[in-house]
Amino acid sequence: MGNYAVFAQFYDALTANVGYDRRAEYFLSVLERLGHAPGLTLDLACGTGSLTLELFRRGVDVYGVDSSVEMLSEARTKCMEAGADILFLCQKMQSLDLYGTVDTVVCSLDSLNHLGGREELGQAFQRVSFFMDPGGYFVFDMNTPYKHEKVLGNHTFVYDMGPVYCVWQNRFSAGSGRVDIQLDFFEREGKLYRRSREHFSEFACPVEEVLSLLQKAGFEKVQVYDELTFDPPREDSQRLVFAAQKRR
Repeated sequence: MGNYAVFAQFYDALTANVGYDRRAEYFLSVLERLGHAPGLTLDLACGTGSLTLELFRRGVDVYGVDSSVEMLSEARTKCMEAGADILFLCQKMQSLDLYGTVDTVVCSLDSLNHLGGREELGQAFQRVSFFMDPGGYFVFDMNTPYKHEKVLGNHTFVYDMGPVYCVWQNRFSAGSGRVDIQLDFFEREGKLYRRSREHFSEFACPVEEVLSLLQKAGFEKVQVYDELTFDPPREDSQRLVFAAQKRR
C-alpha cells in the first residue's frame, strides 16, 4: 500500500465524477434497509475526506482514518473550509487502533483493494471487528477480479484535467490478481509541465474468499450487492458492496 504523497494533490480532480453525495446516500440506504442506525461511524481509508464530509452533512457522527498524511492534510483543509469540525486520524487499516468502539464502519472506492493481499485484508477485517460494537455494521466496496483482468488489465488511460494531465498505466498479474499501477502527472507551470509520479498496487479476490475472511473476523449476515444498487452480483460486476454485521 503506497503513501500516495503525489496522488493526494490530484486525487479530487481524478475522482470529480465519483458523486460522493450519491455514495453517501447509498451507504445510508444500505444501513436503513438493514434496520441499522449509523451511530458513531468511522470512514476507513477516508482519503481526502469527501465521503466523510457528505456523511457529516447528513447528520452522521463520523470521523476518518487514513494512512496517508498528505491525503489527511487535504481532508482537513476541505472540511475546515466547509465549516465541518471532523476528527481525522493517521493509521493503517491493518493496524487500526481506535480510542473506543464504533457502531458503523464504511470504506469506499476499493480502498481495501489497496492492501498488500489476503493476509492484510484479513488483518484489516480483524481490527474493524475488534473496535465494533456487537450488532454493528461494516459496509465497504471492493473491485472484482473481473475488473482487474478485463477493465484495468494491461491498459493505459489518459486524463486531461485542464491544468493537470495524467497518464495511468496498468500491469496485470494473472496469477495473483494484482494490478500494478503507475500514474504520471504533468502539471502546467507557465509554458512548461512539471512531471511527478506515483506507484501503487491493487489486488482482488473472489467473493467467497472475502466472505470467509469476514466470517473469521467475527462478521455474519453478509449482504453482497452490485455497486450502488441492491441487485445481486453479476459475472461482469466491476465493484461489489458488502454489508457485514458484527456477531452479537
